[in-house]
Amino acid sequence: MTKHVAVLMGGLSVEREVSLRSGEACAKAIEAEGFKVTRVDVDRNIAGTLANLLPDVAFNALHGRFGEDGIIQGILEMLRIPYTHSGVLASALAMRKDRAKDFFRAAGIPVAEGITTDRFTAAKNHVLPPPYVIKPVDEGSSVGVLIVREGANRPPQELTKKDWPHGDQVLVERYVAGRELTSAVIGEKAYDVIEIRAADGGWYDYNAKYAKGGSIHVLPAKLKGNIYQIVQELTLKAHRTLGCRGVSRTDFRYDDSPGGTGEVVVLEVNTQPGMTETSLVPELAGHAGLKFGELVRWMVEDASCDR
Repeated sequence: MTKHVAVLMGGLSVEREVSLRSGEACAKAIEAEGFKVTRVDVDRNIAGTLANLLPDVAFNALHGRFGEDGIIQGILEMLRIPYTHSGVLASALAMRKDRAKDFFRAAGIPVAEGITTDRFTAAKNHVLPPPYVIKPVDEGSSVGVLIVREGANRPPQELTKKDWPHGDQVLVERYVAGRELTSAVIGEKAYDVIEIRAADGGWYDYNAKYAKGGSIHVLPAKLKGNIYQIVQELTLKAHRTLGCRGVSRTDFRYDDSPGGTGEVVVLEVNTQPGMTETSLVPELAGHAGLKFGELVRWMVEDASCDR
């Protein structure tokens, strides 16, 4: 009998539009692999929708809050519907950047020094010497990220806006100069390393991530010495430290700037990375000879509960 796959997409987070793109790309590829597919635009009635639908597998193509933070995973566990990607605990940990960093430090994984505070405190005075980065503790895709440059007289006042949509808790961490790198784990294997550059020469923000032509991907990344291997090893270690399953992507900064530290630091683990055919994880899989259709088929067959 043909396996029925519900592709969960859209959702309630600020990354809704990106999720719709990931979900549609995956749904088409899963259909092409011979599965029956139902596209599910996730809303607050998702538990009832899934209870009525009872698919064989839920393919999670959600991004951000409610889809990437353990909440949808908990619903799927209660309904005993096998699902893709990481389970409840790993998803919740990875989404809370400050909590994940505690685990990374304990495991000996290098991270940038930082503190968690509320946005109003961060807006009053510099809580770290500039340059530093302010980011919501539980958003993805660089949403709400602010960079405070060296010599800045005061913190960014956007943090005090009444319509600030990213929660009151923020992570403030030391700015690490240099290059943006990323690698992925598929199953139990760390794949190659991509260097990501914003096409306009700026930083890799939301627009650079998702606008057409907004970023340049160098694959394989051109790195000196054993840095390539270090990034791959840290990618797998970070994945395992949080207890991730299936597919994850880990982002890094590598400071090879003139007079820089030479350090490699982990920024975060993405348990629900973008999944259009041109996204980073499918690009890494394709470079290794794994076609997009083969990747999503593997993810469907890897799905389970108790992840």
